[in-house]
Amino acid sequence: MSSDSATPADYIQADELAAVIHLATATSIMEEAAAAAPAATGTNNGTIDTSQANIEGEGGEEGGISKRMLKKMAKGKLKEKKDKKPPNSTPKPKEEKAAKPEKEEVIYEYQSDLPPGHKKDLSGEMPAAYQPRYVEAAWQDWWEASGYYTADVAAATASPEDKKFVLVIPPPNVTGSLHLGHALTSAIQDTLTRWHRMRGHVALYVPGTDHAGIATQSVVEKKLKKEQGLTRHDLGREDFVSKVWEWKETYGNKICRQIRLMGSSVDWSREAFTMDPRLSKAVVEAFCRFFEDGLIYRDTRLVNWSCALKSAISDIEVDYQELEGRTFLPVP
Repeated sequence: MSSDSATPADYIQADELAAVIHLATATSIMEEAAAAAPAATGTNNGTIDTSQANIEGEGGEEGGISKRMLKKMAKGKLKEKKDKKPPNSTPKPKEEKAAKPEKEEVIYEYQSDLPPGHKKDLSGEMPAAYQPRYVEAAWQDWWEASGYYTADVAAATASPEDKKFVLVIPPPNVTGSLHLGHALTSAIQDTLTRWHRMRGHVALYVPGTDHAGIATQSVVEKKLKKEQGLTRHDLGREDFVSKVWEWKETYGNKICRQIRLMGSSVDWSREAFTMDPRLSKAVVEAFCRFFEDGLIYRDTRLVNWSCALKSAISDIEVDYQELEGRTFLPVP
């Protein structure tokens, strides 16, 4: 048999043949040893000590057979070597497990026959998993109606200064909506207010919004131009201010709804808007005092003039554009 055409099965047969030859050789040696030395060391039952014979023990000379191998051969336990898989065998494709059907989440909506402002009815079925809209429903209305966040004026008057805590929300622009920065600020301020309230202090957390000046004016003007084809100059100051108030009542309460959804413990009975008559009067009074004290004055200065708004605007409202040389730009 040539080595080039040999297969793993041929090697297994050759190993078995060699094992049989070694077994025959060992048996012949044992018979010769028994005949030559009848008085060899052994036991009374006629067994012979073959430790010095040419039979290999564990770790014997090369070419011999160990006792363990002899026992296995005698019992027929010599196992054939398994054929190794060829190196380029194609693996069996894995069976794809069937996807488990997804459970449909049941959305719970809180419904109650009680009018807003009553304590939440918890007698109905509750969802198995946490659903924020269901869990938070009705609580804010009850807290406001119960007056839990309203400061007691009589108690505040009778309390010393170190037993009172007042905090005003920095009023966000009424034209926008709250973002993550507002939420973080509100959480910190609400935590401080609740902490003072739990200590027995008279705590007041005042909510409010800013009229946003130029931003609100621009939004209302665009709305007027689109719907009625008018400008603020066509309406006049008083009528235009009334339009701003109409817009605020219709679109400007989004921020207040967001503050309520966050659960901030503000006193909604003191909600403020920077265009309220009382606050507007305070602003006029403050600027008059600044002028009388020489803190503010009129002078000739370079300002940011908006050709569209026909008004001076602050630096924060300006978009800067660097010009490397002489450039023609369209001006409204």
